[in-house]
Amino acid sequence: MRIGAHVDSADPLAEASARAADAVQFFLSDPKGWKAPQPRDDADRLRAAEVDVYVHAPYVINVATPNNRIRIPSRKLLVAHAAAAAEIGARGLIVHGGHVNAGDDLTVGFDNWRKTFAYAAESGGFATPVLIENTAGGENACARRLDALARLWDVVGEYGAGFCLDTCHAHAGGEELLDLVDRVKAITGRIDLVHANNSRDGFGSGADRHDNLDSGTIDPELLLAVIRGAGAPVIVETPGGATGQAADITFLRGQTGIGDRLA
Repeated sequence: MRIGAHVDSADPLAEASARAADAVQFFLSDPKGWKAPQPRDDADRLRAAEVDVYVHAPYVINVATPNNRIRIPSRKLLVAHAAAAAEIGARGLIVHGGHVNAGDDLTVGFDNWRKTFAYAAESGGFATPVLIENTAGGENACARRLDALARLWDVVGEYGAGFCLDTCHAHAGGEELLDLVDRVKAITGRIDLVHANNSRDGFGSGADRHDNLDSGTIDPELLLAVIRGAGAPVIVETPGGATGQAADITFLRGQTGIGDRLA
């Protein structure tokens, strides 16, 4: 099982080395901005590296919203990030599930997700697999609760959408981690990546505040059960920089069923 971390984008391979990580995840542009990603000088090194690469799309992207001023730029930016991620050999592009505004029909959000994949299909589809991530908060979210996720997958599953399971988001979003993998796979048929994070806040809080794996409000044994059950690559998005994340990676590698670092 490949285990890595979300790192600074300046030199991801150096960050991987500092954590003894098998994988890295990073942003290709300002996560709170709308600028398109630019070509990277280290693209050849990233493509050739033994370290697996994942890209996280900017937080501003919300393809579900009925607001044209956000939805249309979001679609274009997601396509641009998928193309840029392909240039560096990324295995997946992670994007949050998005939401509609208060008072809007959530059905519109699901249909906008369908149109997003249809829009990309017009130019040959996304250049990198898109992994939709469950989110922690919002009553109008498309991927917070599993009942909403099921409705989302009814419209995007046929396009080959992937799924990224965030343990902190699930806990804070009000989904029990016990048997979560089975319940998710019954909907999506797949888990392509796990964001392994503890939660600083309590169950159902709706707060997206990550903590290290042996801290926080989630029993570490529950986190380990999710990771073992998913059988997917793992990215920790935990605090503490290289030291804190390296400790989390070491913790995971020391557990039965998780596995040692690949040579």
